[in-house]
Amino acid sequence: MHNPLNALLEKKGVLLADGATGTNLFAMGLASGEAPELWNESAPEKVATLHKGFVDAGSDIILTNSFGGTRHRLKLHDAHDRVHELNRRAAEIAREVADASGREVIVAGSVGPTGELLVPLGALTYEEAVEAFVEQMEGLRAGGADVLWIETMSSPDEIRAAAEAAIQVGMPYTFTASFDTAGRTMMGLHPKDIHGVTDGLAEAPVAVGANCGVGASDILASLIEMSSAKGDANLIVKGNCGIPEFRGAEIHYSGTPELMADYVRLAIDSGARIIGGCCGTSNEHLKAMRAALDEHVKSATPTLHDITSRIGPMRNKTANESGADAGGSPRRERRRARG
Repeated sequence: MHNPLNALLEKKGVLLADGATGTNLFAMGLASGEAPELWNESAPEKVATLHKGFVDAGSDIILTNSFGGTRHRLKLHDAHDRVHELNRRAAEIAREVADASGREVIVAGSVGPTGELLVPLGALTYEEAVEAFVEQMEGLRAGGADVLWIETMSSPDEIRAAAEAAIQVGMPYTFTASFDTAGRTMMGLHPKDIHGVTDGLAEAPVAVGANCGVGASDILASLIEMSSAKGDANLIVKGNCGIPEFRGAEIHYSGTPELMADYVRLAIDSGARIIGGCCGTSNEHLKAMRAALDEHVKSATPTLHDITSRIGPMRNKTANESGADAGGSPRRERRRARG
């Protein structure tokens, strides 16, 4: 299976992924409750501007505007019969920007959760989930995506269904979970167990990891736990830009470019090969992250004290709950738009 993501990893060592989709599109005029995916047809120039800003800031990977592109998400906007065309267009817009960049940029087809609970907790069967993901992924493949980027997942079964769908459409894939509930996903997946989710499938993931969640310190603690588990896949970390804070009716993120640059240094030291930003991460943050990635020389794995003293306190769990001691050694024991 052709895999340009692995080839670029071998060439560059560590890659910079992009920043937030949702929060940046809201800043560009997307209305609350409006599906970002509909902009692939109604406002493609704005989606292209978002991608180009990420590329100009130094991103090696840009994610398509297709996070909610399954029939189950699109039905909330009466667009469930347009899955293929909206996802194809999402990939085409990103592909055009990547190809015009003058350097190698990976187009990753963003695939978020269906928003449905799988049997026995809900009504969606595993087979129906695979079918829905295949439908979305075929559109992303037709539009020119290089790799499928399964993200912000909570359920191991849903991750596995999406991975099986990627294999069916013949594309390399990655997956990330959101460890936003006391150091685990909402459905109970622990970071150290991330590597085993797709065991037994015909194709292994190119990379696995964490995105979104709570704040940068929490996701770095999860990264250390994933890294200590010694899986074969490359590790991804794509954390929110600091901590979300309400200012009146609006949400702002506390992370400065300087904080996100230090997050990159700590992520490299903690074993990440692909590093990006999620909610709140702008082009200015990415520029600082690019500079930090290019200048940093990998050092020893940081302790949790190192992380919290440089990035800020963890908001979702304590050091004891994180699965690592103060020295960083492991103990054995929402939708809405991504970004």
